[in-house]
Amino acid sequence: MARPRSFDENDAVETALQVFIAKGYEGASIAELTAAMGINPASLYAAFGDKRGLFERAMDAYARHRAPIVEAALSASRIEDVVGGLMHAYADALTDAKFAPGCLYVQGALSCSQTSEPVKQVLAARRLAIEPELEQRFRQAMVAGELRPDADCRELARYVATLLQGMAVQASGGTARADLHAMADVIASQFRGSLAFQAA
Repeated sequence: MARPRSFDENDAVETALQVFIAKGYEGASIAELTAAMGINPASLYAAFGDKRGLFERAMDAYARHRAPIVEAALSASRIEDVVGGLMHAYADALTDAKFAPGCLYVQGALSCSQTSEPVKQVLAARRLAIEPELEQRFRQAMVAGELRPDADCRELARYVATLLQGMAVQASGGTARADLHAMADVIASQFRGSLAFQAA
């Protein structure tokens, strides 16, 4: 009979998530992961299959943490509040003391060996997943008359997503939360004053 596991898998995944954010997929060694989780390598392989399996669980956990942030921002009634709210919410999330600073999707595998290329592709897909959501919300704003009829909703979505990624890089480099909020204010102001908006 197999011995029951002596650790909580969900807690272990949350702990591993911190290591992956800080070190990236390839940078996080099995020794560092198991030391942080308080388990031995055999337990890691038994529970998660391998490092890739653990990383996939960590990505799923990260997605659950981030989804409410995006949902709350997109539900704002005015499009300018969508953009401003998203920027400020990310400023808080990227510097949340419960996590390593930055974003798993951005710094998890920006550079990696050929063997880890599938991980890089998965992270890229998750990183870009916000773009169609933003595009749809911009199209709703266009129908509502908040944006000009000729506004390029796809490019606006790509622009906002790129700015979010830039904030993540800044956070991972040690930029303070207050400075990220200052950036968010500038971004929101520039977006509000852009030619995409209908003339008042």
